[in-house]
Amino acid sequence: MKSKKENPYKEVLTQLIIDVFEKSGNPLLNYKQVASKLNVTDTDSKVAIADILSDTSKSSPFAQPERGKFKLRQLQVYIIGKVDMTADGSAYIVPQDEFENDIFVAPRKVRQALHGDIVKVHVYERKKGRKREGEVVEILQRAKTDFTGTIDISQSYAFFLPDDRKMLHDIFIPLDNLNGAKDGEKVLVTIIEWPKNAKNPIGKVKTVLGVKGENNTEMNAILADYGFPLKFPKEVDEAANAIPEEISKEEIAKRRDFRDTPTFTIDPADAKDFDDAISFKTLENGNYEIGVHIADVSYYVTPESILDKEAFERATSVYLVDRVIPMLPERLSNNLCSLRPNEDKLCFSAVFEMDEKANIIDQWFGRTLIHSDRRFSYEEAQEIIENKTGDYATEILKLNELAYILRDRKFKNGAISFESEEVKFHLDENGKPLGVYTKVRKDAHKLIEDFMLLANRKVAEYIGKQGKGKNKLGFVYRFHDTPNPETLTSFSQFASRFGHRLTIKSDKETAKSLNALMTKIEGSKEQNLLTSLAVRSMAKAIYTTKQSSHYGLAFDYYTHFTSPIRRYPDVMVHRLLQFYLDGGTKVNVEHYEKMAEHSSQMEKKAAEAERASIKYKQAEFLQDQVGVEYTGIVSGVTEWGMYVEIQENKCEGMVRLRDITDDFYTLDEKNFAIIGQRRKKVYQLGDTVQIKVKKVDLEKRQIDFTLIS
Repeated sequence: MKSKKENPYKEVLTQLIIDVFEKSGNPLLNYKQVASKLNVTDTDSKVAIADILSDTSKSSPFAQPERGKFKLRQLQVYIIGKVDMTADGSAYIVPQDEFENDIFVAPRKVRQALHGDIVKVHVYERKKGRKREGEVVEILQRAKTDFTGTIDISQSYAFFLPDDRKMLHDIFIPLDNLNGAKDGEKVLVTIIEWPKNAKNPIGKVKTVLGVKGENNTEMNAILADYGFPLKFPKEVDEAANAIPEEISKEEIAKRRDFRDTPTFTIDPADAKDFDDAISFKTLENGNYEIGVHIADVSYYVTPESILDKEAFERATSVYLVDRVIPMLPERLSNNLCSLRPNEDKLCFSAVFEMDEKANIIDQWFGRTLIHSDRRFSYEEAQEIIENKTGDYATEILKLNELAYILRDRKFKNGAISFESEEVKFHLDENGKPLGVYTKVRKDAHKLIEDFMLLANRKVAEYIGKQGKGKNKLGFVYRFHDTPNPETLTSFSQFASRFGHRLTIKSDKETAKSLNALMTKIEGSKEQNLLTSLAVRSMAKAIYTTKQSSHYGLAFDYYTHFTSPIRRYPDVMVHRLLQFYLDGGTKVNVEHYEKMAEHSSQMEKKAAEAERASIKYKQAEFLQDQVGVEYTGIVSGVTEWGMYVEIQENKCEGMVRLRDITDDFYTLDEKNFAIIGQRRKKVYQLGDTVQIKVKKVDLEKRQIDFTLIS
């Protein structure tokens, strides 16, 4: 049997196969049908035809829309794709059709398209051996029209200089569109028009953010940059303030009453929105009744109301270094819905009867009324766990025992434990960072987490296991895919440099092996680096209506039920669960899938905004330490430099290749290293290096280091 490479007639045969499809109107054909149309009967030729058809490379002229059935790829003159701008003003268009290669667009042919826009491109015929080129003919959807940056005012007009490095056009601002902005201030600008032959778009100042470099200005700029509103519209606040505080007798009568059961909350010391409470009592049969009580946001926020529309748009609360931008107005998030101590509160609960070994004997889901007896901070609860005495010590110690069993079971089933050090800043009253510390997660954190995971998993199972095929109940799940094998292999090779072996033959073995690694590196200098690389080699978790498992937690069914004050998907889950408890059967799954997609996108933006705020604080912290020497770890390598994370304060900056003058260095991507061409000196991910703070650019949130050789 001849392989593809040995077949000398490949080009001729390919052309003959193309002719077959073209002459018959490009129908779906399998390789046998193609062979018969070519009057081919010998086995070798049939194998050659099958090989040519099933070639999956991008240069192949054939597509396989159905298994074993092929057709000609349409040679498209127009392609729709997303703009990826480069620093020189040219762009690559990433086509929506995954079978298509990227299309290069020269600067003058980008027209008025901006980074991230969805555009229609006219594609030129390819000259032999050259990449495909094209020009933008229509902008179908703008990625964004609002930008943050600095205003530069002259006598008769003003220009706006954007912060976004991928936004290569300054925006022209007529003087009557300044909205009170002063020269040099940081502002949020929106593009209002872009005349056909004009070089620059025309905009107006939407919000004056304030004086550059001031904490408040910069934090608001980060929020505006990622598309999060800086305040609630007046009518949304009014709607929240109009909700009565009193809980009616009729409402109380509809609910299961937990007010006499010992109940408490455990949260960070500075928290104001308490999403969850736990109740505990010992039953006559010796088992325990544990209630996971979650704020009943869906009682106050009804579908299609103004509050609901605003919450959906935001989709999540955003946690910056020094502030929380809540998904719901304060009246709801910190008052009506927050499970504050010594107040009656409406909840949606998952109640479990458990035995000594944390087996679930019985479960109940529904709406409740609770009265939290005590508010604990994590530190206070931890003290009770360690000293075995204090308020509700009996309850907390028993919950902690059960949580240990749940956790152990979860890891035995293949869940992965990623414990990275969380960086926090000590800030003064103006938000200036005075110091950096790392937050350690102890038993009190894990106790709450394990009972929340239990509620999330059991709610998802309860719905997910009902109905089959077409009768499956539509629901919103939290899905986490298995890792990409290639990424895992390269992570495993990297970990081996530190003397850690990983087994990645199967998903179960990978999980077991990763857990062993995470335990082994706890407290080591490479902990942060290996943990963040391991997390990066995992898929990202998303919301979806397609019932799927959660790889990282090793749960077959998983959803988000426990944080409706700060996550919109949890509100959807509450509504759907109540709908099914009331006997409902059918929902519009497509509608929920779109909402789930939007929630996943906003969650990603919130995480990026949070990272940007940390980067800003790190830059601010090192601003007056130019010239100070530190020990760091190489945390990333690129063709223009290497990232180094300072060991003692976790601040990350870059050593640029042009600043390493003892040799000419190039990137060795495969080995996560940069290598000197003459002396072959190697700087590799994970290496310890001595650095000096060279320069800090607060506006760009960039820190530059130089190496001390």
